[in-house]
Amino acid sequence: MTTARPARLTASAGGSGALPRRTVVSAGAATAVGLALAACGSKDAGGDTAGDGKTVTVVTHDTFSVPDDLVSAFQNDTGCALELVASGDAGELTNKLVLTKDAPLGDAFFGVDSFFASRLLEEDVLDTSAAVALPAGADQYVLSDAPALTPIDFGEVAVNVDTAWFAEHGAAPPAAFEDLTEPEYKDLLVAINPSTSSVGLAFLVATVNHFGTAETGGFADYWKQLAANGVTIDSDWSNAYYTDFSGGGEGGVHPIVVSYSSSPAATVTADGSATTTASLPTTAIRQVEYAGVLAGAANPEGAKMFLTWLLSTAVQSTFSENMYVYPINPDATVSESMTTFGAASNSPIIADAAEVSANREAWLAAWTQAVGA
Repeated sequence: MTTARPARLTASAGGSGALPRRTVVSAGAATAVGLALAACGSKDAGGDTAGDGKTVTVVTHDTFSVPDDLVSAFQNDTGCALELVASGDAGELTNKLVLTKDAPLGDAFFGVDSFFASRLLEEDVLDTSAAVALPAGADQYVLSDAPALTPIDFGEVAVNVDTAWFAEHGAAPPAAFEDLTEPEYKDLLVAINPSTSSVGLAFLVATVNHFGTAETGGFADYWKQLAANGVTIDSDWSNAYYTDFSGGGEGGVHPIVVSYSSSPAATVTADGSATTTASLPTTAIRQVEYAGVLAGAANPEGAKMFLTWLLSTAVQSTFSENMYVYPINPDATVSESMTTFGAASNSPIIADAAEVSANREAWLAAWTQAVGA
């Protein structure tokens, strides 16, 4: 989340085993990731800084963003410097946490989503004893038997359309999954490879939930129809949205793309009265982002303080504007543009995490065969 666009949505290809660049962000500096070096420490009754001054190293997806003044508040309250290790999108982040579990890259992580979180449990990456208190009502986002996977925010992957393009062409945009296989939408859709992108995987799971797994009429059959109807498949969200999507502002020619329910909040007109894109609520699938303490963390207590800070009303209230995601703290506020143009679906698809974990590889194999990838 580094520029003025659907910031949360940067989705680089996953699967790389290369170690990420480790960055310490200096205090007070305006940074792309919104972090600053925090000499964080609580103050005792005499006004002196207490605490051991340890660093909390946080491994995140590339688009984690919190304003500097809130990082300064964290510093004043806890006594720990923050160090960021940016590690790609949710899929790539998960892979790196698994590959480095015997020598963890940090103390805490943030940004592993619903469709990859089970891998952290399977691979013993998470410190399962390090749970923190949640805001009221947030327990609905907790994965069963995994309270140490702390839910932080949620989003929705959904098909988006360039409403300006459809108005200009005098055509009606699609409204549902099934429409995308119709002749009038031939060559118009940009999807994303689920093997290399968390956004793509979420959309694949959405089609599995909607169409089922039957050999005829199931999700694989649906993807065969999409392929026959000229779907373009990109490796990551950034290319799909900014390069190929006509509504992304960089010369794309395809007016339909797999993106997020919140994306239209980033395509608001200059006067703030309208947006030039829209999401399709019927295609929306819920995607929760989790944080946690890594097994073998050098500073587990500092990591828990970081998680508690992420759940605070002040920090959660920045998420919609800085990361285009929805807070799980019911007391947090949501930006006007998100409320008006990027609201969540009233009835999103909710996938069962255990089912996704058990069937992910089989679904990916079926998808690959269906589209000829």
